[in-house]
Amino acid sequence: MRITDLLVPQSVLLNGPATNKTEAIHMLADLMEASGCLSDKDVYLADVLAREEAGSTGLGDGIATPHAKSKGVATAGLAAMVIPEGIDFDSIDGKPARLFFMIAAPEGEADAHIKLLSRLAMMVIDPDFREALIRAKSVYDFLALIDAKEDDRFQPTAANAAAATEEAASDAGDVTDATDTTDATTASAGDAGTAHTATATSSSTQPSPSSQPSPSSDATKHYRVLAVTACPTGIAHTFMAAESLERTAKDMGISIKVEKNGSGGVKDPLTAEDIAHAECIIVAADKNVPMDRFKGKPLIQVRVAAGINEAHRLLEEATSGKAAVYGGSKQDSTAADDTLLSAEDSIGRQIYKHLMNGVSHMLPFVIGGGILIALAFLFDTFNPADPSKFGSGTPLAAFFMKVGGASFSFMLPVLAGFIAMSIADRPGLAVGFVGGYLANAGGSGFLGALIAGFVAGYLIVGLRRLFSALPQSLEGIKSVLLYPVLGVLLMGIAITFVINPPVSALNNWLMDTLKHMDSTSRIMLGIIFGGMMAVDMGGPVNKAAYVLGTGFLATGEYGIMASVMAGGMVPPLAIALCTTFFGNRFTPAQRKSGITNYVMGLSFITEGAIPFAAADPIRVIPSCIVGSAVAGALSMAFSCTLRAPHGGIFVVPTIGNPLMYLVAIAIGSVVTCLLLAVLKKPLPQTER
Repeated sequence: MRITDLLVPQSVLLNGPATNKTEAIHMLADLMEASGCLSDKDVYLADVLAREEAGSTGLGDGIATPHAKSKGVATAGLAAMVIPEGIDFDSIDGKPARLFFMIAAPEGEADAHIKLLSRLAMMVIDPDFREALIRAKSVYDFLALIDAKEDDRFQPTAANAAAATEEAASDAGDVTDATDTTDATTASAGDAGTAHTATATSSSTQPSPSSQPSPSSDATKHYRVLAVTACPTGIAHTFMAAESLERTAKDMGISIKVEKNGSGGVKDPLTAEDIAHAECIIVAADKNVPMDRFKGKPLIQVRVAAGINEAHRLLEEATSGKAAVYGGSKQDSTAADDTLLSAEDSIGRQIYKHLMNGVSHMLPFVIGGGILIALAFLFDTFNPADPSKFGSGTPLAAFFMKVGGASFSFMLPVLAGFIAMSIADRPGLAVGFVGGYLANAGGSGFLGALIAGFVAGYLIVGLRRLFSALPQSLEGIKSVLLYPVLGVLLMGIAITFVINPPVSALNNWLMDTLKHMDSTSRIMLGIIFGGMMAVDMGGPVNKAAYVLGTGFLATGEYGIMASVMAGGMVPPLAIALCTTFFGNRFTPAQRKSGITNYVMGLSFITEGAIPFAAADPIRVIPSCIVGSAVAGALSMAFSCTLRAPHGGIFVVPTIGNPLMYLVAIAIGSVVTCLLLAVLKKPLPQTER
């Protein structure tokens, strides 16, 4: 399979008219849909925008690669667009993006497709090739250049070299006139054109020479520098960073091996022998990768984008002998841990990243256990003479309660353990688990476990620094003896005497306040939590409301979670209603995609509304907030309860007062629908 098997002519646009990042992503999604590889454009678009929230795919040097693995993708595909004058894409170097490749991969995609998409991502690292694509005069020439590059037949022309020089000079304010080079570029594309009709499948399956590990020339085959690259999606950035590091290392005469943590698993894994003989390790990653193996080695940790754009600087630092030792024994090199913690992120982003790591691992236990516990109540009969046994009065109900309760009991230890692991790697896991268990046993609940997770993580970070002065010969006992024994002991002291007393008192006060709240106060809570779900539809505010609602489940408060889910279901349902009954406010493509929001809304997937909110935030977001707040308030007013933190309409039978819960969601959706109908004016007839 070749790249041009996925990048078809109808999914390529030269001289794109987009003027900003949002327009560019939507146009690329339209091109992707034109290729026939999407089963649901809106779902895919929502996943692409979510990936952008995690970090811009504007890589610098004029390249942007928006991408996602998504349930909305039927088959792997590519789309390309050129905007010669460039647009702001939040690129890390601040330069306008001119060349755009959008990548679509189905969830659970075959490894062959992932390799193909990754190969394209590595190809555009070549500045001459990149410039030739930007200057292509036709879609045919564009595809022909890709075929030539894939067959290793692409030859940089004088035009491309001049353009690359011009681009570099423009950064220093020395822009030269290279308008006379266009004809040469066209000739190059024409020469490459024959490649488009003659496929060479055998050569296409071979990785480029620069993508292979480059051992040193001596007989030992050891590498001077090792690297690990990883991004959350694992399609483009992972392999582009690897290609950039390998290409730059080859130019600098440095032997390097790069481990790629891609979506298809780990490629070229680093061995213990590799690590033992390496001078330095570069970790360019936007997600957690195993770090314990690098203890005692000089290490540089950066974002994956730095591996793409700053490879020369990173390799110079790696070979300078000045890199800080990760968890090593040099007292003057403890900055490696600081690098690990910062990774060029703000403090707020660090906290959010650690918290989400805990929550994402906790949710399966909460969802599985919560639904089974809810089923226990559903299949039981209430006995007024013995209400304490409701939920386990029949054998079937008792079974569901036992299994669900077991799953639910892991909620807080898992939360704390994986928060700690995100901060301090594997040594933090056991300490966090113990902290979460003791928080649950000591009455401080969800909030106590959350605090315990952060305390456990930074406690291990502190112990690392404390033990950095120990001899290298004692390195082996740190993880198996010192960290677990002292970590668990200090965590026990902290949770028992410092965290549990005030937090458990706060929990008791909070629960007592909630129980004795009048209906007006509870309705206000519903307004707040329901409205928060629509503020950014999957972003930090939405996640904050969801995490708090989930936390209240552990304390026996089920009304807030009901308001949270009601508020989260409203935006996509309201969008679907509005596109159905007020279709003249939307384009044909929007009306078509609006239908899928019925399914997403009923399934509690708030992100279905993101494409509409991104296209018209001034009208859509406030309307959604109002409707979600109404649904949350009505859920509280009707005393609805929810024991499962997810499931949408599929868990309605387990909801307290289910009929009125559906009424609350319906009213909130209608409110948002009507607001959108009023605020959004009918489109001109030509745009409908």
